[in-house]
Amino acid sequence: MAQVIDFQDRAVATLRARVAEVEEANQDLIAFARGHSGAVAAIHAAVLAAIEADGLEHLIHVVTTDWTDILNVDAVALALHVGDVAIRADGDGLQFVDRRVIQRVSRGIDGVVLHGVERGHPLFGHAASLIRAEALIRLDNPLPLPCGLLALGQRAPSRFETRHGSELLGFLGATLARAVGRWLLP
Repeated sequence: MAQVIDFQDRAVATLRARVAEVEEANQDLIAFARGHSGAVAAIHAAVLAAIEADGLEHLIHVVTTDWTDILNVDAVALALHVGDVAIRADGDGLQFVDRRVIQRVSRGIDGVVLHGVERGHPLFGHAASLIRAEALIRLDNPLPLPCGLLALGQRAPSRFETRHGSELLGFLGATLARAVGRWLLP
């Protein structure tokens, strides 16, 4: 006598598992889109704040203090050099530094570097010991305008590591470099 094998239960279980996987992937995609949209809005707000600065000192203040709230990061540091003059600025103020330090750091960065760290870059100053994820963004300008580095830091580990994040931060850095140049042109 022949035996009938029932495939229906197994097929339904397989389909339910696939539907659950698709739902999970869909929720991940929605969460990414919401996060990406929020990141784009934050970058746009930061750029607008920089554009509205009424001088170089105001621009440095916007970048080092206002951007922490706008970009939802824990620390922002800016380092610029032109000729033999170099500065480092963060929420604690502005310091003159050796230009070779900034040039050496900038040389190792091509565009944007995003990574988790045990300790933040020394550009963060006192906040460096708290930083667990950082974005280092190279700021390039044609001579005689200043070049340098923008550093964004987070206490939470590995928050920056996405390709889309680096594209947005590259745009932010390019905008900042041009804004700095705007205030230094005669």
